[in-house]
Formats: sequence, structure tokens, C-alpha cells
Amino acid sequence: MKTLILVRHGESAWNKLNLFTGWTDVDLTEAGMAEAFEAGKLLKAEGYRPELCFTSYLKRAVKTLNQMLDAMDMDWLPVQKSWRLNEKSYGAIQGLNKADTAAKYGDDQVLLWRRSYDVQPPALDLHEERSPRLDPRYNEIPDSLIPLTESLKDTIERLMPYYRGTILPAFENRNTLLVVAHGNSLRGIVKFNLPTAVPYVFTFDDKMNLLEDKFLGDPDVIAAKMQSVANQAKKK
Repeated sequence: MKTLILVRHGESAWNKLNLFTGWTDVDLTEAGMAEAFEAGKLLKAEGYRPELCFTSYLKRAVKTLNQMLDAMDMDWLPVQKSWRLNEKSYGAIQGLNKADTAAKYGDDQVLLWRRSYDVQPPALDLHEERSPRLDPRYNEIPDSLIPLTESLKDTIERLMPYYRGTILPAFENRNTLLVVAHGNSLRGIVKFNLPTAVPYVFTFDDKMNLLEDKFLGDPDVIAAKMQSVANQAKKK
């Protein structure tokens, strides 16, 4: 039997401020650190024992994974990081308040930027201060692949080669994998928006046929978190 555990990072500073974050590298809040630790405790209590972990280049995901591993007493686990697991790039609207942006452009336009499949927000310039091109962690990425804005479609097309070519093949000699990433990058796998720091578990047979997929945790708490995410971009 094979197990894939997906976790969206805990609450970040810009989640709390209701800002579009994207590739901006913001830290976890104290609440985000705490909910990440609780996610690790839950996995440990349920008997899950990951053997290999994957995360993005962004500290809110990296620190969520670190907190989870600490709670599981598994800080020693190997971790692979990839920019392909980064959040969707929100381009030029990164750093803007979601509700204020909805008030300026309308709920429908902001909903398209956040939740449509193929509509991109306005793009950054390749060489402006906020561009990933100027961040040394992305030196490996050619200019043609640097995301200056992305739709969900773009994010999925960036993610899936890594998912199919690196994550899934890791099951050849391991039974349980843990992936800690972001709402939109993980939507490429689960097809819906995950709440922060709530483990979502896929169970497969040895031929990778899906047997079960489920959230771990209190259903009422999970439902409330998902509704909170849905309400973020509504006008005040």
C-alpha cells in the first residue's frame, strides 16, 4: 500500500493581512507555526510515517514542513525542494489586499484571477524589483520559464512534470511520501483548494490504483477553514 500526504502551508503573515502572496517569500505567523505543529502531531497520532518529503523554495512551506517533522520526531527525514512546487505567481497584484483589489476591479475580475483555470493576473516585468529573476534561489531557471504571472493552468503545467517525474517515481522504493506546498500548486493534484495545515491523504494499492482520499481532522474545523479561504477576496 502507498500513501501520499499533501499539506498546504500554515497561515502566513500575508494570509493574515489578506494579501496576494504568490512567489513573495513571507514567513509564517505564530498561528501558522502552531497549526503546522498540530498537523504533525495529528499525523503521528494517526500512525503515518513518511519516508521522504518534498517542499517548495518558499519559507512558509519549508517552515511548515519543519514544524510538522519536529512534532513527529522525524526531523532527520530527507527533504527535496523544488521551485516547481511554489505557489502560483500572482504577478503585479502580489502584495495587494484581496478585498481592496476586489473593490477596485470588481469581485468577478478578482475571482477570475484567483480561481479561473486560464486567466492570468497582470504580469511583472522580468527585471523589476519583485521579479524572481533577481532572486538568487532561481538562478537555475532560464528566463523563458520564470513566472511573471500565472493562471492555474500555467501553475499545473509547471508542477506536473515534477509530480510525475520526481514525486510519483519515489514510490518505487518507499511507501509514504509527504508533500508540503501551496494552495494553487496543490490544486493541480487535488483539484480543489486546501485549507491551511490540514493533511489530505491519498491511499493507493501497490499498482497505484486509488483506494481512498480524505482529510485528517475535525470536519467542522476543516469546513470553517475552507469557507474562510473562499471569502478572502470579497469586497468589504
